[in-house]
Amino acid sequence: MASELPFKLNNKDIFRDNCLVNGEWVEAQSKKRFDVVDPGTGKIWATAPDNGPEDVDKTVEAAQAAFESYRKVNSRTRAQWLLKWDALIREHRDDIAKIVTYETGKPIAESQGELDYALGFTWWFAGEAERIQGTISTPAAPGRRVFTIKQPIGVAVALTPWNFPIAMILRKAGAALAAGCTMIVKPSPETPFSVLTLAYLALQAGFPPGVFNVLTTSLDNTPSLSEALCRHELVKKVTFTGSTRVGKLVAKICSDGLKKVTLELGGNCPFLIFEDADLEQAANGQACITANRVYVQKSIYEDFSKLIVQKTKGLVMGHGSEQKTTLGPVTTSRGLDKAESQVKDAVSNGGKLLLGNGQRTKDVGGYFFEPAIIGDANRDMLIANEETFAPVLALFPFDTEEEAVQRANDTSMGLASYYFTKNVDRTWRLFENLEAGMLGINTGNSSAAESPFGGIKESGYGKESGKDVAVNDAINSNSNFVFTNSSFSSATSSFCFTDASFSDEDLTASSVALPTSMIRPTCDNRVDIEMLLRQRACYIGMVIQDMEGLHDIF
Repeated sequence: MASELPFKLNNKDIFRDNCLVNGEWVEAQSKKRFDVVDPGTGKIWATAPDNGPEDVDKTVEAAQAAFESYRKVNSRTRAQWLLKWDALIREHRDDIAKIVTYETGKPIAESQGELDYALGFTWWFAGEAERIQGTISTPAAPGRRVFTIKQPIGVAVALTPWNFPIAMILRKAGAALAAGCTMIVKPSPETPFSVLTLAYLALQAGFPPGVFNVLTTSLDNTPSLSEALCRHELVKKVTFTGSTRVGKLVAKICSDGLKKVTLELGGNCPFLIFEDADLEQAANGQACITANRVYVQKSIYEDFSKLIVQKTKGLVMGHGSEQKTTLGPVTTSRGLDKAESQVKDAVSNGGKLLLGNGQRTKDVGGYFFEPAIIGDANRDMLIANEETFAPVLALFPFDTEEEAVQRANDTSMGLASYYFTKNVDRTWRLFENLEAGMLGINTGNSSAAESPFGGIKESGYGKESGKDVAVNDAINSNSNFVFTNSSFSSATSSFCFTDASFSDEDLTASSVALPTSMIRPTCDNRVDIEMLLRQRACYIGMVIQDMEGLHDIF
């Protein structure tokens, strides 16, 4: 660790400021580094390697070499490594939260909350590793069986933003590692150290060298490095979180190699509050997700406006490391520019500033923005059509449920929608009519490791958590057709293996006995039926009387 940190860690070994490639901590080939700024002070606090396209081949080749052995690791071992990784992250939770706070500006409580949320993914995918199973079925044609085998797709690449630097990585890497893929992560230039810390702990957890790799880079080099990763012929899967504009570019580049792609893109999610809602609950829910487009029924519009203004005034702005802070800075200076332009545009289009002046905080270090609440917002404003990563809230009054649904859906995006109501009938109608990949009902949260995460429309495609769906994006399903003209009247259990061979003497015995270390259940996703047939080896779990019948099968 070369960087002198502005904070103390209980275990300073977890902080890494070089990249991890094939189990080694390395610089970029150019030896160049880029600055990482603390959003709470506006000052540089560390530097990281500025990798470019020239660093891609070595990293991908290392990941591919590791894949050749990692793909053969059984699911129980992969699950155990994920659980060990999970335990180490929990053990170092407070230290990691400090790093996240200095990278993103989040209040320390929010950073700790992200860790708690993110750890749901490592725990969940440890279980998913052992739920990846093939199938055996009987087709319509007589004398045949179909074996479907699940196999890891290969090297996966994750391109991640800065807003949830821990959760993004564990959600993407958890699925890939559970499936038997190796991973290369390209984190945001604002948040390189969070993922490097996770990489260090992955090594400590037992993942072999080359299974989890990290390439950091500057904002200037991000496009070229990302494109080189997406175009590499050995990369088989790319998962990207970011803007719709860049997501379309990623999809286009990956289409040249017919790679699997998962895209989690822009949101600008609507937040609907109906007249029968619990306003206190709705105001608290809004704070959880820092919603931008909030639609409020006119009969409660004034009451809710006053309530949300009152709650926002109670926020304490400051550096995220201070315990009293409840509102940290914006992560980037670009976010300040965008927020100012959105507020200015809203006021010029008829909006009313109910709170704040719509400007960055003057005469203080860091990227702080005075919280702003805009009343009487309308669809012509920029804030109605763009995501905002700043404390800016727009209130849109509406009359009827039909109007609210129409306006909520009046966007090219469909990541998530949230609504507050006590009306059961309305709840079901909104289930069916809101156009979003995820819905939050009487809550500002629509994400959990156990549920599929992902949007529709121009918010992307593919899912990153939930049962089966996330790992299925990291595996191939191979079908194997077997011809047989013999059958057995009874069998109690069946086991097969892929790495043993038998002589003819072995196959003339009255029973076939296998060492227990070589027996693997037929539900294992790694059963290689072709090899099994070639080797003529099978354990039926009973004494086979008719050896001619056995030879007929094989």
